[in-house]
Amino acid sequence: MKASIGNRIVLIGAGDVGIAYAYALVNQGLADHLSIIDIDHDKLVGEVMDLNHGVVWAPSPTLVTEGSYDDCTDATMVVLCAGAAQKPGETRLDLVGKNMALFETIVGDVMATGFDGILLVATNPVDILAHATWRYSGLPASQVIGSGTILDSARFRFMLGEYYDVAPMSVHASIIGEHGDTELPVFSSANVSGVPLRRDLDGDPDKRERLTQIFEETRDAAYRIIDSKGSTSYGIGMGLARITRAVLRNEQVSLPVSTLLQGEYGQDGIYIGVPAVIGRSGVLRVVELELDETERQQFARSASALRAVSEQFEVLR
Repeated sequence: MKASIGNRIVLIGAGDVGIAYAYALVNQGLADHLSIIDIDHDKLVGEVMDLNHGVVWAPSPTLVTEGSYDDCTDATMVVLCAGAAQKPGETRLDLVGKNMALFETIVGDVMATGFDGILLVATNPVDILAHATWRYSGLPASQVIGSGTILDSARFRFMLGEYYDVAPMSVHASIIGEHGDTELPVFSSANVSGVPLRRDLDGDPDKRERLTQIFEETRDAAYRIIDSKGSTSYGIGMGLARITRAVLRNEQVSLPVSTLLQGEYGQDGIYIGVPAVIGRSGVLRVVELELDETERQQFARSASALRAVSEQFEVLR
């Protein structure tokens, strides 16, 4: 990976998710230059103008411009938010066929510029498309990151915070596996303000039932949001900004993202959501949580579901 100068980000895809991410970047002052690429030029012009008009209130200035693939040459990160969005009644896996061909073209155009930074994938199904992006790009797997379960984990922490009447920042709990219907909560290592959730799960059947319900509400939240407003955007936009901050500032912080497993969790050669340490060069290492027997079985089932789709669409290599 070549060293980049400054913090230049290229965003591909100015739909709801892309613009929510762009707004979070500008509002938090994370990047020096944000270049946005989208096929709808008229809408893009308006989005760029609108974002620039808010820069005066940001903690540090960000230059926002209409972009081209040439901007990828010396970018620190390219963030992929382009593609067909999930519609009411669709699962994330239903989107595979729609987005695979598009990504092969986009990633090919990015890599033709000599890009050698971090590719961050948000488009669904994110685990499958992150794996495909790695394959198409030829980059080391450490430089290709999917947003994974960063949004699911944030939803879970928020809902647990509401239940226990504490700030979500005091809740430490992860969702792992597919960003989708087979994901699972890691109750065995979760805690609220340092108190293990296992204590409630083992000692109070009513709380066990409620905590299970909270996970199910977490897992299905996207369907409810899509039915209500057409898409999810703010939560994932801020999650992408959190990953971006970890990269640009070399934070070496653990975040639940989609990354390539190479023996961890008993899985090999598949992109899936797990905690990983993120820094300037991308994924530094996978954090292998100690799962109980039920969680191990659930994770294996989630990996099998992703592997089956990956094999169907010839994503694996």
